[in-house]
Amino acid sequence: MSAKHYSTDVVIIGAGPVGLFAVFECGMLKMKCHVIDSLEHAGGQLTALYPEKPIYDIPGYPMVLAGDLAAKLEEQAAPFSPEYHFKQQVSDLKRQADGRYEVTTSAGEVINCAAVIIAAGAGAFGPNRPPIDDIVTYEGKSVFYMVRRRQDFADKTVVIAGGGDSAVDWAISLAELAKKIYFVHRRDKFRAAPESVDKLQAIAKTGKIEMVIPYQLHSLQGKDGVLSAVELADLDGKKKTVEADALLPLFGIVPQLGALANWGIEIQQHHLPVDPSTQQTNLPGVFAIGDIAKYPKKIKLILTGFGEAAMAAHAIHPLVYPGKELHFVYSTSQGVP
Repeated sequence: MSAKHYSTDVVIIGAGPVGLFAVFECGMLKMKCHVIDSLEHAGGQLTALYPEKPIYDIPGYPMVLAGDLAAKLEEQAAPFSPEYHFKQQVSDLKRQADGRYEVTTSAGEVINCAAVIIAAGAGAFGPNRPPIDDIVTYEGKSVFYMVRRRQDFADKTVVIAGGGDSAVDWAISLAELAKKIYFVHRRDKFRAAPESVDKLQAIAKTGKIEMVIPYQLHSLQGKDGVLSAVELADLDGKKKTVEADALLPLFGIVPQLGALANWGIEIQQHHLPVDPSTQQTNLPGVFAIGDIAKYPKKIKLILTGFGEAAMAAHAIHPLVYPGKELHFVYSTSQGVP
């Protein structure tokens, strides 16, 4: 079967919030985009890790759920007809003799483009799995590394393991509807916001959450991916078993830059240094925006990434339309298709 070939103006690697907004910014400058993402849907970490968590620092939204923000960004990009390539990663990037790039995906698709925008967070990411031999057989059935819908855990006994913001916040949130929550952590110090830890401990006093400290995950009990109990062990090897319908090991995500490291692009501590006036990396025509982009005194916020998307789009315009002067027009005057 022959590979599919495409030609477009810009290839955007990453369909998270910043990548989606880059589609809009490029579209406003009449540049077409293809978007590649390793997930099966748009939204990035907003939909993959915390779709029902509130965000408070998006201009114009006193509060917006992460999943809702992702949906609005996808809606905002829709008039410009981006073509999405989901469940794929970029396996190769080659500059052609004419200065354009040829992007090859893990599915064998080849996209020719004038410029590339890398908006992949801190690289493609995967869950930080606990070292339990048969955990994969339970994943997606009883073991989850993210909460897509709170209601899925209603009236269930849930084991949450971890000590960071994600573990603490979800324990607080799911305590409202779960039958019982066991909160497992290897020490009595947390990496979460102090006010959240105080709230967690207050709920624990009601009996809705049982703190199991200092313990770590040891093994799983169940059949055909359906969990019945989780075996825990303390630092001395003492075992303890708790019943469970679901396990949430929330130990964060692991950045995986993958093939990106072989493109000749400069990488510093899983990030890509860029010129902050254009967002261009050391490779001509390759730009980076969002969390993966690095420059002095950068503030890692979604809204910062939105501004970077606009900067990159304007820097790319002369690559798509060489010799054509860009007459910038505000969206209030220009409108959208």
